[in-house]
Amino acid sequence: MYKYVKRFLDIVVAAVAVVVLSPLMAIAAIAIKLDSPGPVIFKQDRLGLGGKVFKIYKFRSMCQGAEHTGTGVYSGADDMRVTKVGKFLRATSIDELPQLINIIKGDMSFIGPRPPLTYHPWDISEYTDEQFRMFSVRPGISGWAQINGRKEVEWHERIKLNVWYVDHMSIWLDIKILFTTFLKVIKNDDNVNVGATLANDKTEEKETETV
Repeated sequence: MYKYVKRFLDIVVAAVAVVVLSPLMAIAAIAIKLDSPGPVIFKQDRLGLGGKVFKIYKFRSMCQGAEHTGTGVYSGADDMRVTKVGKFLRATSIDELPQLINIIKGDMSFIGPRPPLTYHPWDISEYTDEQFRMFSVRPGISGWAQINGRKEVEWHERIKLNVWYVDHMSIWLDIKILFTTFLKVIKNDDNVNVGATLANDKTEEKETETV
């Protein structure tokens, strides 16, 4: 029952947020265009509900063509590909605001497992049956794994946290995650990649503006 209430709340709150935050989003878009050449919105394939691929939206925080240069999927604190405006957008999580459109479209929810790339940490065919259960709910802008380490958590553990959320999803848990996320954004906790978060990861990644 809660999943239907959750979807209704997602649509209403996201629609209101788009209206209220539209001036901020417009300023962010203008700043991005003035700061560096390239599109305002960065689009990337992610795995969503049922393992279905969808395009996630973010404000672009890296220079155009960043996927062809640098360290790949992991963007650290001193990544030269991140623009001046992009650093501010990332630090404040303003770069995530376009995902309000993903929520309205039904791709995402405010709270849920963060959607992984289609090829990282591994291909969808390589998820175990237990791991695949994380795709039984809509992915979120924030989630249980994000407030329990976020970018410092190794992927096997991150998926375990995501599956735990699926089994314990409730309005009270979502409220807890929401408020904890808000506090972490204010303090900018766990917002920088500390290195590869996949054990024995030797994969050359191409897409860069990840979670």
